[in-house]
Amino acid sequence: MTWLAPAGPGDRPWRQFEIAAGVGAMFTTRHGGASGPPYDTLNLSAAVGDRSEAVSRNRELLRQRCGPASQPVSWLRQVHGTTVREAPAAGPEQEADAQFTSEPGLPLGVLAADCAIVLAADSGARVIGAAHAGRAGLMAGVVPGLLAAMAGAGAVRSRISVAVGPVICGACYEVPAGLRAEADRAVPGSGCTTRRATPGIDIRAGLRAQLAAAGVAGVTFDHRCTAESPELYSYRRDGTTGRFAGVIWLTS
Repeated sequence: MTWLAPAGPGDRPWRQFEIAAGVGAMFTTRHGGASGPPYDTLNLSAAVGDRSEAVSRNRELLRQRCGPASQPVSWLRQVHGTTVREAPAAGPEQEADAQFTSEPGLPLGVLAADCAIVLAADSGARVIGAAHAGRAGLMAGVVPGLLAAMAGAGAVRSRISVAVGPVICGACYEVPAGLRAEADRAVPGSGCTTRRATPGIDIRAGLRAQLAAAGVAGVTFDHRCTAESPELYSYRRDGTTGRFAGVIWLTS
């Protein structure tokens, strides 16, 4: 994966990169948009109480960053589940937590404010996918489900490149002891201890294990913790807040 260095201060909200040949991707921050407090400023979610005009403006700014010929970003109604859908060229948001496509110029978007965003691409098969993986999605297997759907569309698992976006780290993600045990049974290695010596869940470690078990070797992690990084939204840290995005698209 090739990270593209920002050209200047105006590009700071857009961590844009090439995840594989002919496949663009980015992770946004909370800066550079039109939203007011407490969503300031690049909130991309229409379901957290922000003004609809601000969200529409922010989504249009994002679309423009995907290229001049880009279609509107395909968004999902995320429910912390495992449903994977093939993204349509147009239409209303679908209830799912992962999507895939082979259509050039159709960006796939996923929103988060502590959960992991997983972007995946097989440039040879020209198949891309995006998943929203929080604790519930990790334990239920939404990312293995996305990989299976992409394989069904022609992707080869060993050829898939994956970028995992910022996520709350295991040192910050405190949970009850019973929930940690449940998570570690579902995804061995995901249970951890926080910096406060309390039970925790390491979503990043769990995803690493799932991707390795699926035969995906080309994995890159954005190691920022949402709770520790002021440029990112964090529900755990702030409560009422916005959502940043991970986006992936096939270039022409």
